Amino acid sequence: MIGMGAFMVVGQLIPISETFALSPARAGLLMTLYAAGYAVLSPLLVSLTGAIGRRRILAAGLAVFAGANLLAGLAPNETVLFAARVLAAAGAGLVTPVAAVVAAGLSLPERRGRALAAVFFGFTLSQVLGVPAGGYIAYTFGWRSAFFLVAAMAVPIIILIWRKVPAGLSFAPVSLSDLGRTLRHPPSLLALGFTVLFVGGTYVIYTYISPLLNETMGFTRDGITLVLLLFGLGAVVGNLASGPVSDRIGTFRTLILLVVCQAAILPWFSALPVPIYVLLALCLGWTAFGWSFNAPQQARLIGISPENASVILALNAGCIYLGSAFGAWVGGFALTQAGLNALGIVGGAVVLSAILCLIGSERLLRRTRNTA
Repeated sequence: MIGMGAFMVVGQLIPISETFALSPARAGLLMTLYAAGYAVLSPLLVSLTGAIGRRRILAAGLAVFAGANLLAGLAPNETVLFAARVLAAAGAGLVTPVAAVVAAGLSLPERRGRALAAVFFGFTLSQVLGVPAGGYIAYTFGWRSAFFLVAAMAVPIIILIWRKVPAGLSFAPVSLSDLGRTLRHPPSLLALGFTVLFVGGTYVIYTYISPLLNETMGFTRDGITLVLLLFGLGAVVGNLASGPVSDRIGTFRTLILLVVCQAAILPWFSALPVPIYVLLALCLGWTAFGWSFNAPQQARLIGISPENASVILALNAGCIYLGSAFGAWVGGFALTQAGLNALGIVGGAVVLSAILCLIGSERLLRRTRNTA
């Protein structure tokens, strides 16, 4: 539900643009504002609520997210819609990192990658069902209906969270001082920079996939829905494979492999149009490698700063959305300056730059540990 509410606007840009007479680049602000709001609010809210039971935080975050989506569905103008997206980011910013911390805290270290991959299976499942469904509903029944659906879905989930998550469940409380300490730790900052750049390269293209496919491949509702469905299938495959691979070869090697694969795939989107079977293969590979980074990156971050796991995972979740915002902004700039066919090359370059953060953080971490 969180993943659908966050990303389904990717398949709705054209209908929303038509309602409010927005350009594709301005409509892309729906993703940019959500992402930026999440990146700023998530670590702050997690730090401020660190002493509260996890069940209450999960339920409260879901309630805020549901209300924000209801507001988006009722929005009379673009200003209210943009504000609703920021409010939704605040709710999601509480739910996602807290769920990850609970999973990691209740798992043995050698199975942490699998546990985190299991939690994020729901997030990637939204790419299979939620995002394509959101786009299809937007084209068929109107984009407002998709936001109403997300709000309605939240109600039974809130009830289940309250009934199933143990009362009083908590880990080491976190505070704003923990947030400050993490932000002053260079290996952690560089590791988080990897998330921003890796995700950013993907969203250079993903944010504008609807107009890209419409203009270059002639795709409309059904074609765009099919591609979004394939994205989701690839995301599930990547998510399921990433945990075991990370546990076997290590988080650092896994992330290096993912960067190389993504940097090789993304520039092909600047070669559109291509035969449909080539496009579908590209989409599957792109999303499989792109969504495989979640489990190994989170496991690596916990290893870098285990005493601040809650804060660093909240920051990482924020960086995912900061990367989304950055990628949407870079993609919008590339679109206005060079056209849709520049997106693939630009996206590949951004992803490739992430390897610098990965290598830099590893070297700093080794130097710090050797000094200690």
